[in-house]
Amino acid sequence: MKPTKTTSPEMSREQPAVSLVRLVPPSAPDSSPSGPRASEPRISIASEERVSTAPDGSLIEHALDLDSLFRRYAPYVAAIAHRLLGREEDVDDTIQEVFVAAVRGVHAVRDPAAIRGWLARVTVRVARQRLRRRRARVFLGLDEPVVYDSVIDKSASAEQRALVARVYKILDGIPANERIAWSLRHIEGEPLESVASLAGCSLATAKRRIAAAAARLEEAFGDV
Repeated sequence: MKPTKTTSPEMSREQPAVSLVRLVPPSAPDSSPSGPRASEPRISIASEERVSTAPDGSLIEHALDLDSLFRRYAPYVAAIAHRLLGREEDVDDTIQEVFVAAVRGVHAVRDPAAIRGWLARVTVRVARQRLRRRRARVFLGLDEPVVYDSVIDKSASAEQRALVARVYKILDGIPANERIAWSLRHIEGEPLESVASLAGCSLATAKRRIAAAAARLEEAFGDV
């Protein structure tokens, strides 16, 4: 698999330890919230299955039934959730929450091409809620020991695997908003504007969150 994107010069302070290895969970066809990578398989929608719009802009209902949405986008949602959360056991529940939200809200999406991005934003929102609950469990000493192997590329060396596992362990102690922003930027490889959109915040806030998470990671690695 490919390494994550190199960040721009102005983001040099935020260079992630994770850039040494691309984090790709098993069976994740298209993992980028903003769209497929050039060298990665994409979730294609055959022309006869593509969601269309009526003249008044309303979505054709049969194309948006939950079953169809789930089959089409569940692997995509799973890939985002897996890397943001770092734990395979959290993925199924996250998928269910995302598609429950889809039942309630996807019909408000007027542009069929926007459904994918809308689901990505919902996935980020659900992941944030789960991360906050997890952090509370960690604070109370109720969290179980975790093995992060499932989120690491199988081609990674033992040293890289240990490094990525340490990064995820540190991320588990970082506030959810900061972790989400940093993960979207440095694990998903999203541009800053996309990070802000997916996280539901301003560009300036996204930058501050990424920098705050980077500082925490640097401090943690400096203590080694």
